[in-house]
Parts: sequence; structure tokens; C-alpha cells
Amino acid sequence: MQTNFTPEQLTDPAIERANEILRSCVHCGFCTATCPTYAVLGDELDSPRGRIYLIKDMLENDRPADEKTVKHLDRCLSCLACMTTCPSGVHYMHLIDHARVHVEKTYKRPMMDRLLRWTLARIIPYPSRFRLALLGAKIGKPFRHLIPDPRLKAMLAMAPKVIPPVSRNDDAQVFPAVGERKKRVALMTGCAQKALDTDINDATIRLLTRLGCDVVVAKGAGCCGALTHHMGKESMSHASAAKNITAWMTEVYGEGLDAVVINASGCGTTVKDYGHMFRNDPLAADAATIAGLAKDVSEVLMTLDLAAHCDTPKDMKVAYHAACSLQHGQQIKTYPKDLLKQAGFAVTEPRDSHLCCGSAGTYNLLQPEISQNLKERKINTLSEKTPDVVATGNIGCMMQLGGGMNVPVVHTVELLDWATGGPKPPKMFSDLT
Repeated sequence: MQTNFTPEQLTDPAIERANEILRSCVHCGFCTATCPTYAVLGDELDSPRGRIYLIKDMLENDRPADEKTVKHLDRCLSCLACMTTCPSGVHYMHLIDHARVHVEKTYKRPMMDRLLRWTLARIIPYPSRFRLALLGAKIGKPFRHLIPDPRLKAMLAMAPKVIPPVSRNDDAQVFPAVGERKKRVALMTGCAQKALDTDINDATIRLLTRLGCDVVVAKGAGCCGALTHHMGKESMSHASAAKNITAWMTEVYGEGLDAVVINASGCGTTVKDYGHMFRNDPLAADAATIAGLAKDVSEVLMTLDLAAHCDTPKDMKVAYHAACSLQHGQQIKTYPKDLLKQAGFAVTEPRDSHLCCGSAGTYNLLQPEISQNLKERKINTLSEKTPDVVATGNIGCMMQLGGGMNVPVVHTVELLDWATGGPKPPKMFSDLT
């Protein structure tokens, strides 16, 4: 794609990067075939190629974002299926992230939009605040039909039936390996996950220590910054990321780390991009180090002898839902399925497994109609497989699908923990969503 940025514009590192990405696009349109919003809406401007044209025009002309551009950019899930499909290696993620920063700086949204985004950015990344908000949503849930705004309805609908108790495993501490130590890893305990489902971190700690890892929950680590990052709130997202970098580098400079383990794939995609996010910052070297250490939990488990710890194989069919942030964002496609098979589960995948379930961070709250359409598609394709349980690697997907499936939806590590001597996942005893 030909671009016409001025030499002065190209002195801005963000514009320089956008120019590189735009010039790599060859207009082929392969991305439209795998774009969920294009599949739902059928509008070229709701495809990656269409959004690229809108972004190019906005950035080249150095103009404030307008209503039309914002509407179509907001509809992007950032599922990154287009990056998997693209034959030219267009790094759409960096382009849409920069465009969202530009929107946030130059476009004044309607008051309700600003209020909703302000609220989400100041509640979800903070577990204590989020717990209080969930309690309020739980109380208000029976009255959601009285609320006219579909986004507020969606927020109430997402409130879980049961808010889990606080887990002390999320406090800064070290969980020693059982037996000989093979690795020393830091576990990112996250933010929303700590409020929505404490079973995931608990199972991860049990599993990793059982397989020979010292597991460190580092003091000062918290939200990865993804939620505010995808809203274009750059200063807020970078502040969250910087805290993590500092906390984990303290461990690196101390007893050392073999990996930073992340069990929420949406967070993993962002942490692995810290090197790019901080490339022009004094934290650049440390950010690059942490990005290099960041591993999805499945990547670490593949280096450990999981099969040796498995007891009687479970006679159970598992439908594996591939989270977009894992299969497209991190290009990890087989590890979770391989691990489940090692543990003795019968693993199946739904058709169109590349398509997003519609969760995408806060997308299901800000774009509820499109999200609901994608949710129904995903639930139908998973149900076709008649599984005993659905497994996935991202809390957002679990929350999105849990209320619609007639079987439990659990994290992959919960099943692996169970298969290696841990407790049966609580969600498999009752519907806790």
C-alpha cells in the first residue's frame, strides 16, 4: 500500500511504525474471510482491510477521528484472526492499537460512552473495586429488563451467580516446588480473574509446584494493562505494565526467573508485547526482558513431564475452545490440546474454531449485539460436539460461554490439575456461572 506521510510526521515513532505496517498491506482481502465482524455485518469497513483504509486516511491527514471512523474501529474485536490469515505479515495489532490511542486523544465521545469507558477502566483492573461492582450488579441483575441501554443490560447480565471468596494465594509469596526444583517462575495472578474465578490461579499453583516449579507471586504485580490499552488509554495501560515490569525484574535480579507464567491468554498477548510498548522508554531493556520471559502456562507445561504425574485417565470428552488471544495473538495452537491428550482426555474442537466467541476484553459490554451473535455461534458449534466439558485458556471466554453452555466451562489448567492429583474442578459439580 502506498503511503504519503510527510518527513515531519515520520519523526514520530508511532507514525513511523504505522507507516511500516500500512506499506506491508497488499489489499488482497484474505483477512475478510476470517474476520468475525465482517462475517456478522458484511460491511467492508468492518473488516481489517476496510479499517486499515480508515486508519490510513485519518493518520496521513493528521486529522481528529470522526464518528464514522470511530464506529468501525470500535467494532473491531482485536481477535487478530486477520494476522493469522495475512500472507504479507501485516501487524494489524500494532496499527489498531495506535489508532485507538489517536481516537482517545482526538475524539470526544457521547457522554454515556465516556462514562461507561471511564467506569470500566477504573473498576475492572482493580480486584477489590471489581468485587464490589459485581456485588452491585448481582443485586441489580433481576431488574435489567427495566434498563434501556443495552450495554448496561450486558454488564448486569454478566454478573456471576456466585462471587468467589478472596484467595490468599494471590498475596505476594513463594510456593515451593514439590520435590526437586526444575524451574523458578513468576505467576501473573491478574486482575479481573482474581475477582471472577479464584479456582484458576489456585489450580495453576498446585499444578506447577507438583511438576517441580517454585511459583512466585511477585510483590507489586497486578493488571497487565490490556483492558485500558485496548481502549486507547495509553498512559493508564503503560502505568500498569510498568508496575509489572518493575516487580518481575526485582525477581530476575534476585533469585532469577525461568519464566513469567500467564494463565489468561488475553494478558499474555499484551505482556509479550511489552518490548514494543516500551521501545522508546527508559524501561525498554527491562520491558524486552520481561516480554521474552512471558509464557502462556501451556508453553511452560510442555517443558515439564506432565504425563508422568497423571493417574487414571479420565473417561471424558473435552471440547477445546481456542481463545483468539492464544491462537492468533500468541500463535499457540496445539499445546493445550496436546496436554489434555497427555492427561488422558478425549479432545475435540468445534468447526470454525478460528472465530471469536465475542468476549474480547470489554467488547461484550461495549458491543453487546455483535458479541451476542458471536457467542451464539460459538455455543452452537461447541454443542454440536456433545462434550462433557468445555476447556479454554482465557477467563473472558469462560465468562462469555459459561452462561450459555449446558456443560461446565473450565480453564485447561483446572483439568490438568485434576488429572495429576488435584481436586475435581468445582464448576464440574454445579453451575457457578
